[in-house]
Amino acid sequence: MEWVLNCFLSQISLQVQKTNIYKKMKKISLSVAIITLLLGISGNINAQNKMLDNKQKKIITISALTAKGDLERLKPELNAGLDAGLTVNQIKEVLVHLYAYCGFPRSIRGLQTFMEVLDERKANGIADELGADASPINDDGNKYERGKKILGELTQTPQPETLSGYSAFAPVIDTFLKEHLFADIFERDVLTYAERELVTVSVISSIGNAEPMLRSHLAICLNVGLTPEQLQQFVSIIKSTIGKKEAKSAQKVLNEVLKNQKYSKNG
Repeated sequence: MEWVLNCFLSQISLQVQKTNIYKKMKKISLSVAIITLLLGISGNINAQNKMLDNKQKKIITISALTAKGDLERLKPELNAGLDAGLTVNQIKEVLVHLYAYCGFPRSIRGLQTFMEVLDERKANGIADELGADASPINDDGNKYERGKKILGELTQTPQPETLSGYSAFAPVIDTFLKEHLFADIFERDVLTYAERELVTVSVISSIGNAEPMLRSHLAICLNVGLTPEQLQQFVSIIKSTIGKKEAKSAQKVLNEVLKNQKYSKNG
């Protein structure tokens, strides 16, 4: 009788152990499933963060088409930019910024085209967001030094005290670059540095034959937070918007920049 009781108790104990193991396995499986789900969500978020958003894409197309003077194709892109969430002041700032790289005529024609777009949208009952204007600049310091400091921040390189190259050959252009472009324009906070650099590389890629400047500004793009993936996407947009020739040239320069960046980080 005692032997039968022991066998019965052993079976009960074995069953309890199996039940506990099953419960633990369920908990482990659930934990693994949750971790896998969270990793998947995190991966998707990281992938999205590495890609250009719709606003950035429209900054590229608007800048490129304005630089080329293709006003017929610019018009729908201005509409698309507003629909993507760019404010009126942001698009105006894009069109003002690019004059430094492709001249007043292109910039002014872009602004005039944008005025037409806004009039048409208003007539159709569309109320576009004006957006914030540039904040006042309260720094009374030397404008040349302010511009020099901003250029140093963008390039992540101390600026030399002695001029060289084209700056030494024509010092006045160095003054204009530091005081006007990097102080007057880059200090305006309507656009971020990253957005301004997207405007810049879009214009330079579109006008062509300015590879040294494109190389410098693609490197700055990485310095201000744009990713290699986003810059590859930028080249694709130039290809579909402007053409294969311009995209091929931009891709070649980008490959050089990414190779040099990798070398400098590893070295």
